[in-house]
Amino acid sequence: MAQQADITAMRRAIALAARGLGSTSPNPVVGCVITDASGHQVGEGWHRRAGGPHAEVHALREAGVLARGGTAYVTLEPCNHTGRTGPCAQALIEAGIARVVYAVGDPNPQATGGADTLGAAGVEVTQGLLQDEAEAGNIAWLTSVRQGRPFVRWKYAATLDGRIAAADGTSRWISSAESRADVHRLRAESDAVVVGSGTARADDPHLAVRGTAAAEEIVQPLRVVVDTDATAVQPGARVLDDAAPTLIAIAEDAGTTLASEQVVRLPRDGRGLSVPALLAALYDRGVRSVLLEGGPTLAGAFVAAGAVDQVVGYLAPVLLGAGPHALADAGITTIADALRLDITETTPVGPDLRITATLTSKGA
Repeated sequence: MAQQADITAMRRAIALAARGLGSTSPNPVVGCVITDASGHQVGEGWHRRAGGPHAEVHALREAGVLARGGTAYVTLEPCNHTGRTGPCAQALIEAGIARVVYAVGDPNPQATGGADTLGAAGVEVTQGLLQDEAEAGNIAWLTSVRQGRPFVRWKYAATLDGRIAAADGTSRWISSAESRADVHRLRAESDAVVVGSGTARADDPHLAVRGTAAAEEIVQPLRVVVDTDATAVQPGARVLDDAAPTLIAIAEDAGTTLASEQVVRLPRDGRGLSVPALLAALYDRGVRSVLLEGGPTLAGAFVAAGAVDQVVGYLAPVLLGAGPHALADAGITTIADALRLDITETTPVGPDLRITATLTSKGA
């Protein structure tokens, strides 16, 4: 059984890793804590930006000679390859670390093997401490590596009776100012924000991160509009300004006056554009996490394609009784085929309730 000191150190490493959300892609978020031979913390760090030093390197620099004979607590298995930075497993060995405790094994075939390298050098290695917590904090990167496509988080705001707008189409504002600010946090943690043509026409959304401290530091997410027939996004649309990069996804046979660098052409399917083709195109552009903010039609297409990994719903204490629902046709016709969710978090946000859930499997 893990000692409380180990748990405390790893929990600190997980908190440190979260500081990298929004700035490390396409790399993972990683945190590291180092204690000396007597168990006192002497260094800590996190991966701050892709191409920069990894968490272990920051922690070792802070610890200096006090790392010798100590323990390193890392949220992800130390890497074993040389990319833009050197292998962290070797850095830990050279620093004289005697013990390494890591939470999650590295699923990236190019980087895995750090634990074996450490063990071969005589370092005591332990895996799995607070694994679930560390996985949750790194869910986007882990999903992208394991599935070969971006992690997709679907966000929506609705009334308690499931409406996202009134019968006349008005929707500003169902959710609170606090919830809307929280959505900017989700944007800041994502590589891309995706909406559909209906949202583009109705709201002329801007989609960039605004109003948060992180907005000055993070890399602005790619703004993506799924505009199958190339009719919704016109010159002068807010999404075309220079606040963040933009990509308009249109059908292969659609005509457009937009600049070629702002457009990606994709095959159609029965619902509009092919969702797998869209995700593949985004993955090729380095996108590892997507915040899906589109309306019910686009959400239904993603759900039908099996391309939603997490749902974040903001439920407002409001009743409408009529108006569109959050999710349109998702190809589910009977209760036996319903998608079941595991609720991982319920958090009050202002007067609203934020529910976070992950998809499990069909059926009960």
